[in-house]
Amino acid sequence: MTHAAYIDLKEVRKAYHIGKEDIPIFSGLDLAIPQGDFVAIMGPSGSGKSTLLNMLAGIDRPDAGSLGIGDHRLDWMGESALSAWRAHHIGIVFQFYNLLPMLTAAENVELPLLLKPLTRRERRERVGKVLDLVGLAGREKQYPSSMSGGQQQRVGIARAIVSDPDLLLCDEPTGDLDRASADDALRILSFLNRELGKTIVMVTHDPRAAGSARRTLHLDKGQFIEAGTAG
Repeated sequence: MTHAAYIDLKEVRKAYHIGKEDIPIFSGLDLAIPQGDFVAIMGPSGSGKSTLLNMLAGIDRPDAGSLGIGDHRLDWMGESALSAWRAHHIGIVFQFYNLLPMLTAAENVELPLLLKPLTRRERRERVGKVLDLVGLAGREKQYPSSMSGGQQQRVGIARAIVSDPDLLLCDEPTGDLDRASADDALRILSFLNRELGKTIVMVTHDPRAAGSARRTLHLDKGQFIEAGTAG
Protein backbone atom coordinates (compact mmCIF):
# COMPACT_ATOMS: atom_id res chain seq x y z
CA MET A 1 0.00 0.00 0.00
CA THR A 2 1.21 3.49 -0.75
CA HIS A 3 -1.04 5.48 1.60
CA ALA A 4 0.47 7.63 4.33
CA ALA A 5 0.54 5.97 7.71
CA TYR A 6 -2.72 6.21 9.65
CA ILE A 7 -1.13 4.59 12.72
CA ASP A 8 2.40 5.88 13.17
CA LEU A 9 4.68 4.88 16.05
CA LYS A 10 8.23 6.21 16.10
CA GLU A 11 10.90 5.23 18.62
CA VAL A 12 8.27 4.23 21.20
CA ARG A 13 9.70 3.18 24.53
CA LYS A 14 7.75 1.48 27.29
CA ALA A 15 8.80 -0.18 30.52
CA TYR A 16 6.90 -1.37 33.56
CA HIS A 17 8.25 -0.52 36.98
CA ILE A 18 7.93 -3.30 39.55
CA GLY A 19 9.51 -2.30 42.83
CA LYS A 20 12.97 -1.02 42.00
CA GLU A 21 13.16 -3.00 38.78
CA ASP A 22 12.40 -1.71 35.28
CA ILE A 23 11.07 -4.33 32.86
CA PRO A 24 11.46 -2.99 29.31
CA ILE A 25 8.70 -3.86 26.83
CA PHE A 26 9.61 -1.64 23.88
CA SER A 27 12.93 0.11 23.41
CA GLY A 28 12.45 2.05 20.19
CA LEU A 29 9.42 0.45 18.52
CA ASP A 30 8.46 1.68 15.03
CA LEU A 31 5.15 0.82 13.35
CA ALA A 32 3.35 2.28 10.33
CA ILE A 33 -0.13 1.08 9.32
CA PRO A 34 -2.02 2.74 6.46
CA GLN A 35 -5.72 3.52 6.72
CA GLY A 36 -7.86 0.58 5.63
CA ASP A 37 -5.25 -2.05 6.49
CA PHE A 38 -6.00 -5.25 8.44
CA VAL A 39 -2.95 -6.29 10.45
CA ALA A 40 -2.58 -9.38 12.62
CA ILE A 41 0.00 -9.19 15.39
CA MET A 42 1.50 -12.42 16.71
CA GLY A 43 4.24 -13.14 19.21
CA PRO A 44 4.93 -15.02 22.44
CA SER A 45 3.20 -14.17 25.70
CA GLY A 46 4.89 -11.20 27.33
CA SER A 47 6.10 -9.77 24.04
CA GLY A 48 4.01 -6.61 24.47
CA LYS A 49 1.01 -7.32 22.22
CA SER A 50 -1.57 -6.28 24.81
CA THR A 51 0.54 -3.27 25.81
CA LEU A 52 0.56 -2.16 22.18
CA LEU A 53 -3.23 -2.50 21.87
CA ASN A 54 -3.69 -0.51 25.08
CA MET A 55 -1.46 2.25 23.72
CA LEU A 56 -3.36 2.33 20.42
CA ALA A 57 -6.59 2.64 22.42
CA GLY A 58 -5.21 5.53 24.45
CA ILE A 59 -5.50 3.48 27.64
CA ASP A 60 -1.75 3.15 28.19
CA ARG A 61 0.94 5.69 27.31
CA PRO A 62 4.43 5.37 25.87
CA ASP A 63 7.27 6.49 28.13
CA ALA A 64 8.97 8.15 25.15
CA GLY A 65 8.62 8.42 21.39
CA SER A 66 5.66 9.51 19.28
CA LEU A 67 2.28 7.78 18.82
CA GLY A 68 0.01 9.19 16.15
CA ILE A 69 -3.34 7.93 14.88
CA GLY A 70 -4.90 9.91 12.06
CA ASP A 71 -4.51 13.60 12.84
CA HIS A 72 -4.04 13.03 16.58
CA ARG A 73 -0.86 12.67 18.62
CA LEU A 74 -1.95 10.46 21.51
CA ASP A 75 1.26 11.05 23.46
CA TRP A 76 0.39 14.78 23.64
CA MET A 77 -3.23 14.38 24.79
CA GLY A 78 -4.58 14.60 28.34
CA GLU A 79 -6.86 11.99 29.89
CA SER A 80 -10.17 13.73 29.14
CA ALA A 81 -9.14 14.42 25.54
CA LEU A 82 -8.07 10.79 25.15
CA SER A 83 -11.41 9.55 26.50
CA ALA A 84 -13.34 11.74 24.07
CA TRP A 85 -11.08 10.70 21.17
CA ARG A 86 -11.47 7.01 22.05
CA ALA A 87 -15.28 7.27 22.12
CA HIS A 88 -15.31 8.69 18.59
CA HIS A 89 -12.56 6.73 16.86
CA ILE A 90 -12.00 3.34 18.52
CA GLY A 91 -13.97 0.10 18.72
CA ILE A 92 -12.61 -2.78 20.83
CA VAL A 93 -13.41 -6.48 20.45
CA PHE A 94 -12.45 -8.59 23.48
CA GLN A 95 -11.59 -12.27 23.82
CA PHE A 96 -14.23 -12.89 26.49
CA TYR A 97 -16.89 -10.58 24.97
CA ASN A 98 -17.27 -8.30 28.06
CA LEU A 99 -21.06 -8.27 27.72
CA LEU A 100 -23.21 -7.20 30.66
CA PRO A 101 -25.32 -10.25 31.60
CA MET A 102 -28.30 -8.22 32.83
CA LEU A 103 -28.69 -6.45 29.47
CA THR A 104 -30.14 -7.83 26.24
CA ALA A 105 -28.08 -8.07 23.06
CA ALA A 106 -29.57 -4.79 21.83
CA GLU A 107 -28.94 -3.04 25.15
CA ASN A 108 -25.31 -4.22 25.20
CA VAL A 109 -24.77 -2.92 21.67
CA GLU A 110 -26.48 0.38 22.52
CA LEU A 111 -24.13 1.22 25.40
CA PRO A 112 -21.54 3.23 23.39
CA LEU A 113 -24.36 5.37 21.94
CA LEU A 114 -25.74 6.53 25.28
CA LEU A 115 -23.21 9.37 25.50
CA LYS A 116 -23.95 10.59 21.98
CA PRO A 117 -26.56 13.21 21.05
CA LEU A 118 -28.96 10.73 19.47
CA THR A 119 -32.66 10.15 20.00
CA ARG A 120 -33.86 6.80 21.30
CA ARG A 121 -35.20 5.98 17.83
CA GLU A 122 -31.85 6.83 16.20
CA ARG A 123 -30.06 4.60 18.70
CA ARG A 124 -32.47 1.73 18.03
CA GLU A 125 -32.03 2.09 14.27
CA ARG A 126 -28.24 1.96 14.56
CA VAL A 127 -28.38 -1.04 16.88
CA GLY A 128 -30.73 -2.87 14.51
CA LYS A 129 -28.43 -2.22 11.53
CA VAL A 130 -25.29 -3.53 13.17
CA LEU A 131 -27.01 -6.60 14.66
CA ASP A 132 -28.30 -7.36 11.16
CA LEU A 133 -24.79 -6.86 9.76
CA VAL A 134 -23.36 -9.48 12.16
CA GLY A 135 -26.17 -11.95 11.46
CA LEU A 136 -28.19 -11.48 14.65
CA ALA A 137 -31.36 -9.82 13.33
CA GLY A 138 -34.30 -11.00 15.45
CA ARG A 139 -32.14 -11.71 18.50
CA GLU A 140 -32.26 -8.19 19.94
CA LYS A 141 -34.05 -9.24 23.13
CA GLN A 142 -31.90 -12.27 23.94
CA TYR A 143 -29.66 -12.18 26.98
CA PRO A 144 -26.02 -13.31 26.80
CA SER A 145 -26.75 -16.39 28.94
CA SER A 146 -29.05 -17.75 26.21
CA MET A 147 -26.53 -17.20 23.41
CA SER A 148 -23.62 -19.31 22.22
CA GLY A 149 -20.05 -18.04 22.49
CA GLY A 150 -20.04 -17.25 18.79
CA GLN A 151 -23.28 -15.25 19.08
CA GLN A 152 -21.94 -13.37 22.09
CA GLN A 153 -18.79 -12.45 20.17
CA ARG A 154 -20.93 -11.19 17.29
CA VAL A 155 -22.78 -8.98 19.81
CA GLY A 156 -19.34 -7.79 20.93
CA ILE A 157 -18.37 -6.93 17.35
CA ALA A 158 -21.69 -5.12 16.85
CA ARG A 159 -21.06 -3.08 19.99
CA ALA A 160 -17.54 -2.22 18.76
CA ILE A 161 -18.81 -0.86 15.42
CA VAL A 162 -22.12 0.78 16.42
CA SER A 163 -20.43 4.19 16.84
CA ASP A 164 -18.86 3.83 13.36
CA PRO A 165 -15.23 4.04 14.60
CA ASP A 166 -12.30 4.39 12.22
CA LEU A 167 -10.18 1.78 14.00
CA LEU A 168 -11.07 -1.64 15.40
CA LEU A 169 -8.73 -3.16 17.98
CA CYS A 170 -9.27 -6.90 18.46
CA ASP A 171 -7.68 -8.72 21.40
CA GLU A 172 -7.68 -12.48 20.67
CA PRO A 173 -11.21 -12.22 19.17
CA THR A 174 -11.35 -15.95 18.34
CA GLY A 175 -9.49 -17.18 21.44
CA ASP A 176 -12.61 -18.45 23.25
CA LEU A 177 -14.49 -19.76 20.19
CA ASP A 178 -14.85 -23.10 18.42
CA ARG A 179 -13.55 -23.23 14.86
CA ALA A 180 -16.88 -22.59 13.10
CA SER A 181 -17.72 -19.64 15.35
CA ALA A 182 -14.18 -18.30 14.94
CA ASP A 183 -14.52 -18.47 11.17
CA ASP A 184 -17.83 -16.58 11.37
CA ALA A 185 -16.23 -13.82 13.45
CA LEU A 186 -13.28 -13.57 11.05
CA ARG A 187 -15.60 -13.34 8.04
CA ILE A 188 -17.35 -10.39 9.70
CA LEU A 189 -14.03 -8.67 10.45
CA SER A 190 -12.88 -9.19 6.85
CA PHE A 191 -16.15 -7.70 5.58
CA LEU A 192 -15.75 -4.69 7.87
CA ASN A 193 -12.24 -4.17 6.52
CA ARG A 194 -12.75 -4.83 2.82
CA GLU A 195 -16.27 -3.49 2.30
CA LEU A 196 -16.57 -0.77 4.96
CA GLY A 197 -12.92 0.34 5.02
CA LYS A 198 -12.33 -0.18 8.74
CA THR A 199 -8.70 -0.26 9.82
CA ILE A 200 -8.21 -3.35 12.01
CA VAL A 201 -5.37 -4.34 14.33
CA MET A 202 -5.84 -7.85 15.70
CA VAL A 203 -3.71 -9.57 18.32
CA THR A 204 -3.96 -13.35 17.96
CA HIS A 205 -2.21 -16.62 18.77
CA ASP A 206 -4.19 -18.37 16.02
CA PRO A 207 -2.38 -18.68 12.66
CA ARG A 208 -5.71 -19.29 10.93
CA ALA A 209 -7.10 -16.06 12.34
CA ALA A 210 -3.95 -14.24 11.26
CA GLY A 211 -4.51 -15.63 7.77
CA SER A 212 -7.68 -13.54 7.44
CA ALA A 213 -5.67 -10.33 7.81
CA ARG A 214 -3.98 -8.54 4.94
CA ARG A 215 -0.60 -8.97 6.61
CA THR A 216 0.91 -10.45 9.75
CA LEU A 217 3.56 -8.91 11.98
CA HIS A 218 5.50 -10.80 14.63
CA LEU A 219 6.70 -9.09 17.77
CA ASP A 220 10.15 -10.33 18.61
CA LYS A 221 12.43 -8.73 21.22
CA GLY A 222 10.44 -5.49 21.13
CA GLN A 223 10.51 -5.10 17.32
CA PHE A 224 8.20 -6.05 14.49
CA ILE A 225 9.00 -8.57 11.78
CA GLU A 226 6.65 -8.71 8.79
CA ALA A 227 5.68 -12.33 8.26
CA GLY A 228 3.26 -12.37 5.36
CA THR A 229 0.83 -10.50 3.17
CA ALA A 230 -2.61 -11.69 2.07
CA GLY A 231 -4.29 -10.82 -1.22
